[in-house]
Amino acid sequence: MKDLTQGSIPKHIMTMALPIMAGMLLQTLYYVVDLYFVSRLGNAAIAGVSAAGNLMFVVFSLTQMLGVGIVALMSHAVGRKDQPDANLIFNQSLVLSGLCALVTIVAGYVFTRAYMGTLGADEATAAAGTSYLYWFLPGLAQQFALVAMGSALRGTGIVQPTMIVQALTVLLNIILAPVLIAGWGTGRPLGVAGAALASTVSIAIGVVVLALYFLKLEKYVSLHADQWAPRPATWGRILKIGLPAGGEFGLMFI
Repeated sequence: MKDLTQGSIPKHIMTMALPIMAGMLLQTLYYVVDLYFVSRLGNAAIAGVSAAGNLMFVVFSLTQMLGVGIVALMSHAVGRKDQPDANLIFNQSLVLSGLCALVTIVAGYVFTRAYMGTLGADEATAAAGTSYLYWFLPGLAQQFALVAMGSALRGTGIVQPTMIVQALTVLLNIILAPVLIAGWGTGRPLGVAGAALASTVSIAIGVVVLALYFLKLEKYVSLHADQWAPRPATWGRILKIGLPAGGEFGLMFI
């Protein structure tokens, strides 16, 4: 935990703001990297992935909602030296992020075909977008865990681990995407599905690394299984603060 009640306020603002900006950029880069390599597969592939990628704004709206709420409540708890409340918020945010991930997975697989059928200009475009989303949905769902853990750290004044993990996952995605798309070394080209799988695998590794950070290095907040029972009152505290911020990204998707 880093005490932000001491020292220069402008310096603290910049220290916290720059990693948040970088985090948003890195989150978007998963999709940009996929588009870059998919563009070599033809018009239908890039059109399908472009249409499918718009759904990222839905996930962005939900992760923004969680992230803003978690950071605000965590920073309040840390500021008043209330470690038990900080731990409760952290553990409940993981439960809430798990619920959001489940809804994303279920709704995604149920509505992907209808969504792509509506936006796809032709059958080939709709098929490419559907294939991409089927493999990318697990990665989108895992974003909630990354955001919950990263926001908890930011709420305690720690920003570096999340930035490093996100940067590494983007780098891993850049390495994996051409391998899986074109089948380099494997002899099994996966096309647009390979692009999505590269992102999903990269994000999964990021989640594992950040979870290990909490288990091995983080001392102020930690996992407590006895605090995993759903507590709607705590969820309400998070959502009350985060909903307006998430609504902005929801409007972008529309």
